[in-house]
Amino acid sequence: MRMERNMKKTYKAIFIDIDGTLRNSKKEITDRTIESIKKVTQKGILVVLCSGRPKEFTENLSKKCFASKYIITSNGAIVQDYKENKEIYINQMDKKTCIELYKLAEQYRVEFSINTTEKRVVNRKPKVLKEMNEEELKTDIETFVNSNIIIQCVIADEDLEKVKVLRDKVMKMKNLEIINQDRNLRDNIETYGRKIFFDVANVGVSKGNGIKNFCKNLSIDLKDTIAIGDEDNDISMFNVAGYKVAMGNGSKELKKYADEITETNDNDGVAVFLEKLV
Repeated sequence: MRMERNMKKTYKAIFIDIDGTLRNSKKEITDRTIESIKKVTQKGILVVLCSGRPKEFTENLSKKCFASKYIITSNGAIVQDYKENKEIYINQMDKKTCIELYKLAEQYRVEFSINTTEKRVVNRKPKVLKEMNEEELKTDIETFVNSNIIIQCVIADEDLEKVKVLRDKVMKMKNLEIINQDRNLRDNIETYGRKIFFDVANVGVSKGNGIKNFCKNLSIDLKDTIAIGDEDNDISMFNVAGYKVAMGNGSKELKKYADEITETNDNDGVAVFLEKLV
């Protein structure tokens, strides 16, 4: 019923999470979803991918699904116009803190990824090929950090207990915040053969703050925006967007903040909502 009342409203921007939202469990964006995004953009509505992923990965998906030239990446730490190669907003991590995080990860021999404004670098080559074009760190950490703008770090390993120990240590560090964590880590569910991760950035970094800075720059009223997501790190989007849509596969906590719950990501939930909108 609430969706029917808002159908006549003119929205100016729609912010869509990637994993578990835009993409299905096979990591695909279906043709139906792409077609629905095309129709939305033809109405003059900006579709902005808003993800914890790094720039290159998010930019490629944005082009693939015909979304706008704007992307919000690293959980809101940076907002970019990739066509103009322009940074609209950036929240840079402290260099000494990045080095401290790296040394902690090396001590426990876990995977450590660093998101810069342009790419993602890892401390060692992954055992299996990943979907993202990650570069192996070729120099010492001090040289790399002092030569790049760091906006997010990711710690990951298959050992749940090891990742939990590291998470607790990072939580005690100053000026840092765990802005996203694997659902299995949050729910303390043991997995085998799959990486468990958590994302680290400056205090105050969130997808919601990324959206606020985006809208401020483009003079868009937050009431004229929609957010679509599936995980707890999408709650900050829901806190600022005018209309909130949770995926059917979304977390229980996120659904508490939703105005509407659409189908799951495996049942084209994004497309189902956008088709009603246009």
